[in-house]
Amino acid sequence: MNDCYFPKDFIQTAEGLVFAVVEQGLEQGKVLCFLRYVQQGSIWRKLGTQEANHFLAEHYPQYLFFSLVKSATLHAVNVKSIVIHHQPRQRLQDLLVKKNLDMIEQDCIALCQMLLVKGVDLQRVGVTGSLLIGAQNINSDIDLVVYGRKKFYKLRGLIKQFIEQGRLQQLSEQDWLESYQRRQCDLSYVDYVWHEQRKYNKALINQRKFDLNLLVLSAEDEGVNYQKKGAILIQATVLDAQYGFDYPARFLIEHEQVSEIVCYTATYTGQAVQGERIEVSGQLEVSSTGQARILVGSSREAVGEYIKVIEI
Repeated sequence: MNDCYFPKDFIQTAEGLVFAVVEQGLEQGKVLCFLRYVQQGSIWRKLGTQEANHFLAEHYPQYLFFSLVKSATLHAVNVKSIVIHHQPRQRLQDLLVKKNLDMIEQDCIALCQMLLVKGVDLQRVGVTGSLLIGAQNINSDIDLVVYGRKKFYKLRGLIKQFIEQGRLQQLSEQDWLESYQRRQCDLSYVDYVWHEQRKYNKALINQRKFDLNLLVLSAEDEGVNYQKKGAILIQATVLDAQYGFDYPARFLIEHEQVSEIVCYTATYTGQAVQGERIEVSGQLEVSSTGQARILVGSSREAVGEYIKVIEI
């Protein structure tokens, strides 16, 4: 079925490669994804973006793919080459009944128990990242996936409440600095932290960082192809930000040329709210029907691309 692979899932090949799924459904029988881990003996080694691209080009070029839908070169795996499909919701359910948990798993379950007491249905929550494949180490973060927009907004409210009660902690200055350096984004450190602190999609439990990720399962593909028209920089007013935490994030804007911003990088997820004025740098894309939008996150690091609130 075309809809059985979702963003935040991981897929594993016989060569010991683990890819993070980046798009729901298939293109030409392939799952669009990005190489994250390589198995070396009993160890999983995490790869950076450039390292992953070079590794595939040198060793497994069959997993490099030009997507006509995305108008970009991505990683892609034919469904026939997938030997294990790692699914976040199933992994969390397995952890909830597992015995002899390590420290990271204990923190993950402690967080989930806090949510459970508040009435959160853990069947609609999953765990991705290193925990999904058991590649976590002492310094690993916890990456939760929340399936459904209303549930995600409820969890954000709970995170804010728990922080105010002292049951969870805001990230420390060092945590924010490390997060900023890892993101390598085109905002100043002060701007980055200002935007992040009001999102309430990350915090600390037992001094371990965790993130909330929203995934809305779409019933069907939008089926619209966009062509890139080059870099663009605009200022605009946000008309609708209800899809701002989706994957991809979407912001409807008031602008004479562009009607929407689409963002594939987590750095700018939930970046603005309705009524705010923003500055956007990204790639102009135009559909076959003439609709124009700005893509932020045309590459994994989104170099030179950003969304920044300039007026509240």
